[in-house]
Amino acid sequence: MSTGTPVVRPGGKLMAANRSEIAVRIFRAGNELGLRTVAVYAQEDRFCIHRYKADEAYQVGHGKGPVAAYLDIESIVGVAIEKGVAAIHPGYGFLSENAAFCAALEAEGIVFIGPKAHAIRAMGDKIASKKLALAAKVSTIPGHNDAIATPDEAVAIANRIGYPVMIKASAGGGGKGLRVAWDDAQCRDGLVSCRNEAKNAFGDDRVFIEKFIEEPR
Repeated sequence: MSTGTPVVRPGGKLMAANRSEIAVRIFRAGNELGLRTVAVYAQEDRFCIHRYKADEAYQVGHGKGPVAAYLDIESIVGVAIEKGVAAIHPGYGFLSENAAFCAALEAEGIVFIGPKAHAIRAMGDKIASKKLALAAKVSTIPGHNDAIATPDEAVAIANRIGYPVMIKASAGGGGKGLRVAWDDAQCRDGLVSCRNEAKNAFGDDRVFIEKFIEEPR
């Protein structure tokens, strides 16, 4: 019985919208399924191993840095359309929790291997997902569930919550955009470094703070 879920048939093209070991693992799975694999790479990654592990490889994000290239939705989707890609696996990090990327693929009839755009909008953004959980009366870790603008604001919130705290990128993933602070100095430094890392990795520098739970069970 049909479920309405798009099917990528053997021989179809699978793109990994990621790089290095993450992309290689995606290609290995694609090969096992009889799919033709497609790599994308930034100029700086033109000699990276994942480029040579795919059946086809194309540069994206021309003129952009090694991170910004993998966040270039227009460039990646453009290559996918031009080369007849049937499905894209985002790996983790980069565009894996980007609802706009998912929606762009859906509009072009390209399968996004992951949640639907509406689910990513609700749960891919950590600030939005915590607010959704609170509205549903689900228990959450105590914290400040809005974006924090300044180090002074971060310190005031951390003192209200009580150290240690976690400073987290709303768009974070894969361990990026996360710092633990045990005092005011670490909180100030953590906010700045967390925002910078999140901006570079995800194109979104919003961060929030929640209590760091020691030895959780």
